[in-house]
Amino acid sequence: MKQFVVLFFLFCCYFSYAQVDTLTVIKRDTIVNTKDTLIIKNYYFISKVDSLIKKIAPPIVKVDSAAIKKDSALAAKDTVPKSNWTKENKLGLSLTEVAFVNWNAGGNNSFSAISRANFVRKYKTPMVSWNNELRLSFGLNAQEGRELRKTDDRIEFNSTAGFKRKEKSSWYHSAKFNFRTQFSNGYKYPDTDNPISRLMAPGYLFIGIGAEYIEDKPDFNLYISPLTQKSTFVLDQGLADKGAFGVQKAKYDMDGNLIQHGKNIYTEVGILITNSFKKEISKNMNFNNRLNLYTDYLNSFGNVDIDWEMLLDLTVNEYVKANIGTHIIYDNDVKFKESETPEGEVDKYGARIQLKQLLGVGISYSF
Repeated sequence: MKQFVVLFFLFCCYFSYAQVDTLTVIKRDTIVNTKDTLIIKNYYFISKVDSLIKKIAPPIVKVDSAAIKKDSALAAKDTVPKSNWTKENKLGLSLTEVAFVNWNAGGNNSFSAISRANFVRKYKTPMVSWNNELRLSFGLNAQEGRELRKTDDRIEFNSTAGFKRKEKSSWYHSAKFNFRTQFSNGYKYPDTDNPISRLMAPGYLFIGIGAEYIEDKPDFNLYISPLTQKSTFVLDQGLADKGAFGVQKAKYDMDGNLIQHGKNIYTEVGILITNSFKKEISKNMNFNNRLNLYTDYLNSFGNVDIDWEMLLDLTVNEYVKANIGTHIIYDNDVKFKESETPEGEVDKYGARIQLKQLLGVGISYSF
């Protein structure tokens, strides 16, 4: 009877002093927490009483080691630093087909396909921003009774790096690199014997320094460079001799004999302003806007080259999307025939607005 009374007294002391149940003490002692310092001390203080109880009765609590390992793994995962790099990859294919069989109204069978790829890599810290983008596109149209024709052709790479002095500021001191050209020959259809453009004819290179304003929400970017070099490459000598895309054309004597080939590079220094803007109009509708403005200081100051793209993406589901867009270009160095003499010779060349419209439905994959 005395042993029972002593045992009961020890139990009362044990639970009244600890003020927590055995399960809570053991779990909190196993997983270290600075907030539980008092409980841990209590646990060590009554350790002798606890050991005595374990000798008399079997343990009533078992530590869940699997749960402890899981909690430790989650805690370790949260402590791993996040990468400053983000990426975005998009692949798309738009298809259009028109087929006729005994169609009374008439028409030609046709098939069009445009493939696109967009790769983005961004590095961002509180004080540094570095954005890289590669844009590729190529399209063809096949129509019954005529040759295969190109509908889209682009290779473009952009890279802008900048830093800011104040963390809360949205303005960066930036340097910009932009390169553009095309994959294959371009023609003024139906003449497919004389290309009017080729790979690196033209090729455009912009390098400059300036200021950049960046906002993540909304996705807005404005770049202003008072000092930008624009280089136009025409590496096809036949086009260079004609003075295509603003390069100095070849020189001939009075008899038409070639004296000097045309230049392959034409360099300008001027002002560049670029802007990009993305806006989610609704849940399945996104608007993208890109605008580039450039004017040269020395040769044609005031004549502004314009490259303006607007695209509306309509999402059907994860893989099916529709696109509606326009692309407007005005380049003072790209001349078109404006008038001819009575003998059929070209009398005057001039720059014109170039316009491309896009409407397509296709598949898209992001990874």
